[in-house]
Amino acid sequence: MNDAEIVRRVLGGDVNAFARLVEEHGARILAITSRHVPQDRAAEVAHETFVRAFERLGTFKGESPFEHWLARIALRRCADFWRGRARSRETEFSSLGESAREWVESIPDTTADAGLEAQAERSEAGRILDWALDRLSSDDRMVLTMTHMEGRSVCDVAEFLGWSVSKVKVRAHRARRKLRDVLARVLD
Repeated sequence: MNDAEIVRRVLGGDVNAFARLVEEHGARILAITSRHVPQDRAAEVAHETFVRAFERLGTFKGESPFEHWLARIALRRCADFWRGRARSRETEFSSLGESAREWVESIPDTTADAGLEAQAERSEAGRILDWALDRLSSDDRMVLTMTHMEGRSVCDVAEFLGWSVSKVKVRAHRARRKLRDVLARVLD
């Protein structure tokens, strides 16, 4: 049975059939949310995605694959997560820990030799990047994550977010500049 048939069954009253959609797409949605929100919150956001999908199942028209429709909901839930978090920003640079602060202070000495990408492989760099991305708007974080960290094409990002290709390019450029500014303030 394909996704469209399962959706018809659920809308017809067989709500238990929705479990098949969760089983089939759960890993993919968890992978999406894991890339866009902190690891400890990814499962929660994935769950919220399926709750929202169940509530809005009647809006699925079948014009695109169910997986794409569900991925858009997941991305919106991730954006909602960051919007909510932006309202109560409590993470300060001092909360990163001593080793992270030491790493930031050592960047000017080490990046000349190893390059920024080699440094980004270190776990401290990942934590600092997450901290810096947390300072951006949800849309900026989303477009940077999808285009640069996941390596998606601009066309794919535009389709997922429902934006034009030019809007994705402009937002990605501005988001990179904002991220650079955030990181520069930390280094100064």
